Amino acid sequence: MAAPSAEGKRSETLQFELSVPFPSKRLAQIAHGSLSPDAEPRKGGISKELRVTDNSLQVFWCAEEARILRVSVGSFLDHLALVLETMQAFGPSEAQ
Repeated sequence: MAAPSAEGKRSETLQFELSVPFPSKRLAQIAHGSLSPDAEPRKGGISKELRVTDNSLQVFWCAEEARILRVSVGSFLDHLALVLETMQAFGPSEAQ
């Protein structure tokens, strides 16, 4: 969506959605709990929402700039990788 700004330039809202499947709803909820406290450090220009649907972690971003969106998604993926590695190393031996 594009809308003209006060200066006559077009401002666009960029959106990105990610769905991460887990073996169980419980593991998706654990990932949600681990990743939710990480609020965006920047106080504007981007928003992120996490939710669990069935056994998937759903993540939704809206950003004003591609650069900000790229950094946020990259950072989230780094944190997600750490959560997945931790689950694999220390989590329950079977999905609950």
